[in-house]
Amino acid sequence: MKDFLPTLRGAFSAGLFIGLAGTVFLSVPDRFSGAFLFGFGLLTIVCCGFKLYTGAVGYLVLQGAAAGKYLRTLAVIWIGNFLGTLCVGTALRFSRVGAPLAERAQALCRIKAADSWTSLLVLSFFCGILMFLAVDTFRRKEEVPSVIRGAMVFLCVMVFILSGFEHCVADMYYFSVAGMWTRETLLRTLWMTLGNSLGGFLLPLLGRR
Repeated sequence: MKDFLPTLRGAFSAGLFIGLAGTVFLSVPDRFSGAFLFGFGLLTIVCCGFKLYTGAVGYLVLQGAAAGKYLRTLAVIWIGNFLGTLCVGTALRFSRVGAPLAERAQALCRIKAADSWTSLLVLSFFCGILMFLAVDTFRRKEEVPSVIRGAMVFLCVMVFILSGFEHCVADMYYFSVAGMWTRETLLRTLWMTLGNSLGGFLLPLLGRR
């Protein structure tokens, strides 16, 4: 796959910025402000053309005969996102802010680790809808005014965070900075990836083009 390295670099960069967004979310005391500031990560990703799994997976259902190739691209994006978030989360554990970040992330991750599989699937499904909506709206330069496109990025992020929905790439960061990667948390992350994917498929399948 000739686009392997560019795709991996773009996905790694997206993972870095989701990690930075997760960091500011954990750092501010007000959940509403944290949800708003998290939008910085997605806005950077869409403006720079980086590769975020939850922003890309919804387009799989539109690929037709090229679906197999696109699936391989999605796998590279997922791996790149994982590596980017892992680097941010691991590096911050060696900084002076690492201990408070880890403590807050651990509280979040314990909830995710104790949740039922059905609950995680439902919560990640609705997050997938919102992430496709945010990215797809931002891409509609000819149809949607710039201010609306930017606002949708922040609104969709805020809605998914304040609603308690699950974003697999954000969770990669939280598990990394919390130091809580186990076989169980990896399986739960893969399960939430499935939920995000199914949610991402919904609007294209309903006819949004």
